[in-house]
Amino acid sequence: MDVALADEVERRRNLAIISHPDAGKTTLTEKLLLYGGAISQAGAVKAKGEQRRATSDFMELEQQRGISISSTVLSYEYDGKQVNVLDTPGHQDFSEDTYRTLAAADNAVMLVDAAKGLEPQTRKLFEVARLRRLPLFTFVNKLDRPSLSPYELIDQIEAEFGISCCPLLWPVGSGDRFRGVLERGARRVHLFARGERGKKAEEAAVVSLDDDRLEALIGDGELYAQLIDDVEMLDGLTDPLDLDRLKRGEQTPVLFGSAMTNFGAQRSWRGGAVPRRRPTPLLAAGAGDEETVEPTSEDFSGFVFKLQANTDPKHRDRIAYVRVCSGRFEKGLKVKHSRLRGQQLTLAQAQTLLGAERSTLDGTSYPGDVVGIPFSPGQMAIGDTLYTGSRRISFAKIPSFSPEIFARCINPTPSKREPHLLPEPPPPPFFLEAYKSFNKGIEQLLNEGAVQQLLERGDTGGGVPILAAVGPLQLEVVSSRLSSEYSVEVQYEMMPQTQARWAMAGWEEVDAVLSERKLLNVKTLEDVYGRPVLLFTSGWTLDNAVAEVGERLQLRPYALAPDVQERRRKK
Repeated sequence: MDVALADEVERRRNLAIISHPDAGKTTLTEKLLLYGGAISQAGAVKAKGEQRRATSDFMELEQQRGISISSTVLSYEYDGKQVNVLDTPGHQDFSEDTYRTLAAADNAVMLVDAAKGLEPQTRKLFEVARLRRLPLFTFVNKLDRPSLSPYELIDQIEAEFGISCCPLLWPVGSGDRFRGVLERGARRVHLFARGERGKKAEEAAVVSLDDDRLEALIGDGELYAQLIDDVEMLDGLTDPLDLDRLKRGEQTPVLFGSAMTNFGAQRSWRGGAVPRRRPTPLLAAGAGDEETVEPTSEDFSGFVFKLQANTDPKHRDRIAYVRVCSGRFEKGLKVKHSRLRGQQLTLAQAQTLLGAERSTLDGTSYPGDVVGIPFSPGQMAIGDTLYTGSRRISFAKIPSFSPEIFARCINPTPSKREPHLLPEPPPPPFFLEAYKSFNKGIEQLLNEGAVQQLLERGDTGGGVPILAAVGPLQLEVVSSRLSSEYSVEVQYEMMPQTQARWAMAGWEEVDAVLSERKLLNVKTLEDVYGRPVLLFTSGWTLDNAVAEVGERLQLRPYALAPDVQERRRKK
C-alpha cells in the first residue's frame, strides 16, 4: 500500500450540513470556518451595517432572501486535517441540489431547531442521507432561545428515524438561562461568556462535574440540580458511542448548542465531535452496489456532482465540482471520461474552493477533497465519472428529481431565426446582443441543473424554451440570475401540468399509444436528448396512464443522462 496516500486519505474530513430552512445551517457553517481559522469574523445570513456576508451564501438572491439557494464547498486546513464542508440548501425547492451534494459527502450533520423539533424538510433530508448511507451527526441548535426539553427532542429523533441517540454535549439550561454544555465523555462543564457578534465566544470556565465550585459558577441552583439528575439519567439510559453502529446508520451522536452565540458550536469543533469521527465509506462503482473503489487505489477516480456557471462574470466561465474518490489529482492530469466511452481529457486547470473564492490548485488533492475544474460547453454533465488506468470506472449516475412546475420562458427579444418577429428596419446591435445573452444564460443555467429544459416535439431550436422545475423558487432563481448575471429580463407563461414522466420505451411506442387514444389530456414533449416526456395535469390523469400503459411505455419519474451522446440540440 502507498503509505503516503493512505495518510492523506486519513487526514481528510468531509461533511455536508443539512436542515430545514431557518434552522441555522449557514450560521453553523460560518462558525466552523471561524473556529477552523479560515475566516476571522463569521458572516451573517442577512448582514446589516458593517457585518460581513456569509461566506457560503454568495449569490445576490441568497443575500436578499437570507436563504441558501445553491450548495457551496468550503475547503481549508485545521489542526493538521484537510476539512471540506458542504453547505446545502434547506428549502424544499432546492432538494435536488442537496441530494447531489450528499453524493459527494462522507458524513452528514443534521441541524434541528431546538424550539421546533423535527420539521418536514428535516425528515426528507434524513431519508436522503440514509439512502446515501451516510453516518449522521445531529446538532440541536438555538438553545439560546426557549426550547423543547432535550429529552423530548431525542425522543422525536429516535421515534421518527428509528436511530439511537448518543448525546455527547448536553445543555445546561436554555433560552435566557442557557449557561453552557456538559462534555459527557470528559465529565466537564463548559460555561460560556457571550462574544461580540460574529466573533469567537469565550469560555468563562471549564469545570469538572465533581468540582465543588460548579453550582456557584452556574449561578442557578435549579439548573445545577437538573444537570446532576440529567447526568445520572443519561448514564443509565443511553448507549455509549459505537463507531460501527454510526457507520451502519444505527446511531447518531447528538450535540446541543447555539451557533449564533457560539455556545456549543465552539466545543463541537474543538472537541472534534463533528469532523474527526468519520468512518471512510466506499463508493459504489459500475452497475452493482457491491462493487467498490478503494480510496487508497493508486489510479485516480472522481465524479462530477455539481456544475456552477458564471462564477466569474467577466469570463462567463463554467466550473465542475469534482469529488476525488481514489488516487491523486494534480493539475494537468490526463483522465478518461466514462460517459464518453474513455475519451481522454487533459485537466490543465484546477481550483480550490471557499464559497465564491477560488484559488489555483498548485499541489495535490486526495480522496475526500473537492476540486473545481473549468470546462467547455458539452464537456461535463452532473454524474460524470473521470478516471485513470485501464479499468473503466462509472460511478452510479445522479438522477434528476421529477419536476412539478412547468413554464414557457419568454425571451423579450425575438430570435434572428424568427424573421417575421424582427422589427423593420433591422434591429440595432444591442438588440441582437440581448438575444445572444438570453441564449447563453439559458444554456449555462440549464447545464448547471438549476432547472430542466423540455422542448416541443420537432422543435429545431428556434422555439420558446420550456423550463421544468421542482418548485417555484427555482424559476425565480433563473429569472434573477438572468437579470443580474446576463442583463436579460424574462417573463414566464405558466403551464397547467403538474406531473412529468419519461417514456423510456421511445417515440415509436408513444406514437402507437397516442394512435390508440390511450393518452388523452396528456401533453407530449421531449428532453434535450430527444426522449419523450409526458406531462399530466393531475395525479388522477397520471395514475390512469400508469395503470393503462405504464409498463408498456416504461414510464419513469426521472431519466439519467445517456452515455456517448451529445445533447440533441444546443440553445
